[in-house]
Amino acid sequence: MVGGETFGQLVRLHRLRSASTQDQLAQRAGISSRQLRDIEAGRIALPRLTTVGLLADALELEGEQRDRFCAAARPENPVAGTVPAAGPVSPPGTGPESVLARPAQLPGSVAGFVGRGIELKRLDQLLPSPGPSARDVAICAVSGTAGVGKTALALHWAHGARASFPDGQLYVNLHGYHGSDALSPATALRGFLTGLGVPGDRIPADLEARIDLYRSLVADRRMLIVLDNARDADHVRPLLPGAPDCRVMVTSRDQLQDLVAIEGAEPIPVSLLDADDARDLIARRIGADRAAAYPEAVDEIVALSAGLPLALAVVTARAATYPAFPLAAIATELRDATDQLEGFPAVRAVLSWSYRTLTPGAARLFRLCGAHPEPDLAAAVVGALTGEPPTRARRLLAELTRAHLLAEHTPGRYAMHDLLRAYSVELLIETEEEADRDAATRRMLDHYLGIACTAALLIEPHRDPITPLTADPTAVPLELADRDQAFAWFTAEHPVLLAAVARAESAGLDRHVWQLAWSLVDFLDHQGHWWDWITVEHAALRAADRLGDERGAAYADRLLGRGYAQLSRYDEALRHYQRAIEGYDRLGDLLGQAHSAFGLSWLSELRGNPLESQEHRLRAADLYRRAGHRVGLARVLNALGWGYAQLGDYPAALRHCGEALELNQQLDDAYGQAAIWDSIGFAHHHLGDHVEAVACLERSLRLYREAGDLFNEADVLVHLGDAHEGAGDRTAARAAWQRAVEVFDQLGRGEADALRARIAALAPPGR
Repeated sequence: MVGGETFGQLVRLHRLRSASTQDQLAQRAGISSRQLRDIEAGRIALPRLTTVGLLADALELEGEQRDRFCAAARPENPVAGTVPAAGPVSPPGTGPESVLARPAQLPGSVAGFVGRGIELKRLDQLLPSPGPSARDVAICAVSGTAGVGKTALALHWAHGARASFPDGQLYVNLHGYHGSDALSPATALRGFLTGLGVPGDRIPADLEARIDLYRSLVADRRMLIVLDNARDADHVRPLLPGAPDCRVMVTSRDQLQDLVAIEGAEPIPVSLLDADDARDLIARRIGADRAAAYPEAVDEIVALSAGLPLALAVVTARAATYPAFPLAAIATELRDATDQLEGFPAVRAVLSWSYRTLTPGAARLFRLCGAHPEPDLAAAVVGALTGEPPTRARRLLAELTRAHLLAEHTPGRYAMHDLLRAYSVELLIETEEEADRDAATRRMLDHYLGIACTAALLIEPHRDPITPLTADPTAVPLELADRDQAFAWFTAEHPVLLAAVARAESAGLDRHVWQLAWSLVDFLDHQGHWWDWITVEHAALRAADRLGDERGAAYADRLLGRGYAQLSRYDEALRHYQRAIEGYDRLGDLLGQAHSAFGLSWLSELRGNPLESQEHRLRAADLYRRAGHRVGLARVLNALGWGYAQLGDYPAALRHCGEALELNQQLDDAYGQAAIWDSIGFAHHHLGDHVEAVACLERSLRLYREAGDLFNEADVLVHLGDAHEGAGDRTAARAAWQRAVEVFDQLGRGEADALRARIAALAPPGR
């Protein structure tokens, strides 16, 4: 903060003084309007220094005024904010201007924590030593049965130890015992990289590349990483950092013996609470005076709950909610309940007893939560599950939360403990008629599908739209205003939507399967979730086959071709593209054939066959013309121009790109224009017109930044550096290439190494 303003406030103040809109300032600075909005709103508290310099130039700041402006964005400024909420980062060593976020991902600590003195003391031994440390990464493996309090122990200690980890804390719930719904290491790493400040479109698709980037970002940092609810040692190995001053805490029902034996983890078993600690927990929850007045009832509750913290939490929640109830009556009710969840004595009794206190509507909602494909759900879906209006649904959620049967872990999102979820599923099967279960599942999937289709068209408005299946008329859809909100919704619901595809398939709702898969592809593409892409498209292909939908099968095959190409699995990509073409040929579907030929041209380019690539593009252009699809035609005309440029025929490249630009400007397709200006600039550079090339490439760069497409931004920066070098401006060439290296590194792309060699070989100015 300088003079009382945050950096974002300072930017806004100078912008208003210059009588500029956000779009005008962003255009002058060469950054996206969304990035500028995030800076002014404080969502990017510490932007890259290159961005700060661009803004200072655009605002025409000089002298002391410029110095004060730049100082407000420096990470060492103690008041300007220490944790950027978002913003690009670079791995250490890729540039002096790198600014990393300091994540603080720990959930809240459990209220009323008691006991565990021995375990806490053992955890204290793992605190980093003062000063530089040469020890290996310290790992502790906290293990114990479900509901015993492993997460409560981990979070209680972690919050107390935060000061020892000044570079931040990372946390993930791996859901290791949710079967196929367990969180994959790749997905967990995405959350970590996001927390470390890496924008979603810069996160590599490949697991190994994510691991490398993650370990690079935490190198030489003192951080705490909490890996909660791991299935086994293999589940967490990709998430272990290589930094000697990081500490890792893993919780699991498994003893993680491999982690102890191979990685040297410190085993910390967590047992049931002893009687004294259990009494202490009850006293803290219901009040010391009330507990002391009825010691016999407290002792019986302790004995019947078997020292399991989850059971004690539910019992004490009832006692605290109804202070007039005698503790002896609560103990008697608990004693008389004989049912139990398999392997967990007294837990079913406690849960069933708590469940019976609910109003009918809340009890029904608790059962229907078992129909949701994930233990984590947003408030918005509750109305769809129950068929209730939103106000009624919110009241039911509040009742379940007060009863400790749901936990609102973030505003508007609720989670259910594994044992509670198991009980919910049992009740759903035992109590609800099959027709009612199926109806709830259908309403829930309709809810997600309706929003997902809307969000997909906000992300890519030039897609060929589909008509979503008719949703339940009582459901109130979530309204999304723009592309940013669509991305935010997809990000929050990403694991739920993947699980929804699987649930729809298991329920035999094949049309939901392929439509959900359709809605996900652009989000998964932009975010690099290529294995998720492959998973949902295989599900879509199976659904299309069951429906006898040849067009749907061809569509899924075409997208599988693209997905496998992104993963460099070219033989599989070719097989699926060929299947797609065969299917579209049988149907006489010109547009499907055009899309497939365009996809094949890209695959041929990746495989180093430029002439074959051009042949596919020429066929795609003919098919797009015959199908009357102008967006596809404009994009493939540009691709043809690019292909001719790769073959050295630059006049032909400019002719095709000029035709593409004329058509594209009629369509107002800014993303398509970005690619065209890149191709035109590339051709002008190779024709020796470097000034024109720079102008074209800078237009392309602005459009790609506006779209948030970091890979293509880096690609254009390489071409821009080439053009600057051709014009004799080695300083500008070096700056463009260095920025491209940073982006390629952040994306985990190998292009960075070759570009570093070019920078090293570039003669310094004046020589």
